[in-house]
Amino acid sequence: MRFILGALFPIQVRSSIKILNLTTAMTSVFRSIQLPVAQLNLKTVLKCGQSFRWTMVPLDHTEQGLTKIGPKTEAKAHDMPTEEWRLTLEDRVVCLRQTTTELFYRAHFPVESALGPPSDREDSTLLWLKDYFQLDIDLEALYADWGKRDPIFQKVAPRFVGIRILRQDPWENLVSFICSQNNHISRITSMVHSLCIHFGRVVCSSSELPGSPLDASWHPFPPPEALANPNVEARLRELGFGYRAKYIQKTAAMLCEKHKDPMKALLELRQLSTSEARARLLELHGVGPKVADCILLMSLDKTEVVPVDTHVQQIATKMYGFRSQGKQPKAMNPKLYSEIATKFTDTWGSYAGWAHSVLFTADLKSFANFGLDSAAAVTAQEAILPLPSPAPVAEKNPLDERPASAPVKSEGPSQKPVLRKRKLEPSSNSNSEVSKGEAQGAPQDTTLAERVKRRRRPGNHA
Repeated sequence: MRFILGALFPIQVRSSIKILNLTTAMTSVFRSIQLPVAQLNLKTVLKCGQSFRWTMVPLDHTEQGLTKIGPKTEAKAHDMPTEEWRLTLEDRVVCLRQTTTELFYRAHFPVESALGPPSDREDSTLLWLKDYFQLDIDLEALYADWGKRDPIFQKVAPRFVGIRILRQDPWENLVSFICSQNNHISRITSMVHSLCIHFGRVVCSSSELPGSPLDASWHPFPPPEALANPNVEARLRELGFGYRAKYIQKTAAMLCEKHKDPMKALLELRQLSTSEARARLLELHGVGPKVADCILLMSLDKTEVVPVDTHVQQIATKMYGFRSQGKQPKAMNPKLYSEIATKFTDTWGSYAGWAHSVLFTADLKSFANFGLDSAAAVTAQEAILPLPSPAPVAEKNPLDERPASAPVKSEGPSQKPVLRKRKLEPSSNSNSEVSKGEAQGAPQDTTLAERVKRRRRPGNHA
């Protein structure tokens, strides 16, 4: 069952069309919808360890401008799109650009595509965007609710607006988080792209999609059937997947043996309760409780689920004063996992998994400088809440896999926040241009939680 709240207060989000100045080689059109960054921030959502296949393509000055529309003047220079985000689906490459108030989208279809007229294709792209980003959920209303419940969240939120949970394909989500065991985001990304290149078909080449790297090709995620052959394990080991190769191949083979349509079988888990869906996932090779909970949250609509790793444990312990009942365990175990998850579900409510992603992102080294424009901004922010020390963007942050642990008991409190349901309308003018191993955590003296701990020590007063 999907948890969509707030139907009592629907709001209308108007769609609009703006024209993007594109290079002459790019002939496809962009459409736009009015969507503020507070509702969706691509820079954080697509790089915080949920999905690993989005590619960012920087735009030069000739590709950034927005032209005049009727009586309205063109967008201000500081609000031009500076990058394009691309994702390959089974039949198209989706391209996104963003300003502070609008989301621009287009889809590139291969020449041989048999999908009907262009207007139908663009409408289907908008429908996909609404589903994938769950744009019917009013994120600002959720942030307001979490802020009322939790003063710590309220202090972190201003720098990390627009972070929402994606509604991903369960199969891709499953394999991606099998790859996450004892791994960091950059390497997981490399592995996932390698799967697409070596086991997925080509949707288009760099010559068809301008702005692509030379000799690049765009591939969708391979289906279970492409990874089920016993020979796949050896090939994956050659590609550097290590012990994860066995898990991926065996899980693909298991799904293909049990189900005529493995992808449909995984999608049907959305209709089960959280505990039932979790139990099904734990039957798969390489899936422990943390991986299962990531899948429940990010592709199976279980909004209350909080996956627990070392980052989340540190945040719970050092920012929220969490202490396990009884003797303090030295490592993650089923009891501790359940207690931490329940702590946050009790704090944030039925969308606790969404709230946790904001704190998780704030704790990543790669976002240490995010939203800080100057030294004065750093000083001002630390006066509110200490965040990780600034670090080069190139540094990597581990995305951990946990040892086996018990399922989380809580499936969310009965009281749910009152949210407004968002509605997006498509543009009317289609021709307008526009497992199970312990991972290494981040260094403890660089995390958000550790900074809080240091500031609480005697002699360290704000």
